Amino acid sequence: MVKAKLFLALALAFMAAGCASSDPDAAVADDPLEPMNRFFFDFNQKLDRNAALPAATFYGRSVPSRFRTSFHNLLTNLSGPVTVVNDLMELEFGYAADAAGRFVVNSTIGVAGLFDVATDWGMPERPRDFGETLGGYGVPEGPYLVLPFRGPTAVRDLSGNYIDGFFSPLYYIHVQYAGKQYVGLVKSSLGSIDTRSRNIITYQDIERASVDYYATMRAYYLQRRQRQVEDKAVEMESLPDF
Repeated sequence: MVKAKLFLALALAFMAAGCASSDPDAAVADDPLEPMNRFFFDFNQKLDRNAALPAATFYGRSVPSRFRTSFHNLLTNLSGPVTVVNDLMELEFGYAADAAGRFVVNSTIGVAGLFDVATDWGMPERPRDFGETLGGYGVPEGPYLVLPFRGPTAVRDLSGNYIDGFFSPLYYIHVQYAGKQYVGLVKSSLGSIDTRSRNIITYQDIERASVDYYATMRAYYLQRRQRQVEDKAVEMESLPDF
């Protein structure tokens, strides 16, 4: 079953090159599924206003900043092995060594990643994922997608996210322990609250300034992913997290 799912994810990634729409207007926006995407965007916005935003606001106001920082560090550290694998696939051996060293240092001296010791030791965060790796090898992102509960993505990134799951430390918890079906759900839910709390003002400013909030967020997502593929971290500072 796992092999079948892995094959499907890889197939979706490499099919992205052939998924462009023949409609010129849709092709410019990379959004041939726009009516469906707008429906799910509106659904996610209602969910955000009634659940995610209140939870993120409560989290930001109630939890001291040092604890929020430590929790963010913990979530970031979990992606360390994913970064190592993708750096190796990109033949970036120096970055892979730094990422591996960062994960080891923060997982031990940093107490499971709660403290970002590695950055102070000259190993700053440089996350990489399989969607970026595919993009670096020239695989197009494919159609833009908005998924319920998940938000913006693209065919390449969606399949890449599945592949990355095999290299996360949480995957082995999935395999070994009872209640494994809830591990990924808890991590993604807490991660969403963390990300949302760090972007409350940013999202509000974008929505207020947008004539078409959906189109604006689509543009921001595609810009961010392109800059991540190109490894232009400085240019992403003005873009929201997703």
